[in-house]
Amino acid sequence: MKVDVLTLFPDMFSGPLDESILKRARDKGLLDLKIHCLRDYARDKHRTVDERPFGGGPGMVMRPEPVFEAVESLRSPQSRVVMMAPSGKAFKQAEATQLALCSHLILLCGSYEGFDERIREALVDDVFSIGDYVLTNGALAAMVLVDCVSRLLPGVLGDEGSAQDESFSDGLLEYPHYTRPAEFRGMQVPEILLSGHHAAIAKWRHEQSLVRTRENRPDLMSLWENKNNLD
Repeated sequence: MKVDVLTLFPDMFSGPLDESILKRARDKGLLDLKIHCLRDYARDKHRTVDERPFGGGPGMVMRPEPVFEAVESLRSPQSRVVMMAPSGKAFKQAEATQLALCSHLILLCGSYEGFDERIREALVDDVFSIGDYVLTNGALAAMVLVDCVSRLLPGVLGDEGSAQDESFSDGLLEYPHYTRPAEFRGMQVPEILLSGHHAAIAKWRHEQSLVRTRENRPDLMSLWENKNNLD
């Protein structure tokens, strides 16, 4: 997969996307990630990318000219343009799965009060928010999206089953995990996990996912019950 990120703060991406799984994916050629500074696409001598909003109000708004020029210079017929913004659709595992099928993503990282609306109307395929809170800018949200999508690409994870057996993969939170030692400071690993009875272990894990989801994410529990026609 090829990913081009357009941001005012390219240095923010140094570190988080150069470590761990993403580093291995890039080294193996599974992820072609490039970070572009939007100011490089501004044509005035001051490299201006923002202006005060029409109608008044606080803050600055990202101008359309440099964004249009940047996207149009990078886009191909196979590209999908994604904007990160608090006003977007909630980014969930299902959205990550769909984006992982794309060959080329262009990510727009908002700053200040956001983008001129004409960018959204004319250039963008998807607008996503990673949560109901406000970040310093869209770079942090873009990092989350890149990480989430990249680990779904074939060959990125060492165990191909890992991405299918995690929280949200089936609509539920993941079950508890245990490893050695079997007893630690008086705390025991559940006997069922030591039994070697795979069907019973699978049943226990599913039950624990239900318990954890019901306690921590009743919203997800309700969706899961409706999907599975449960009362």
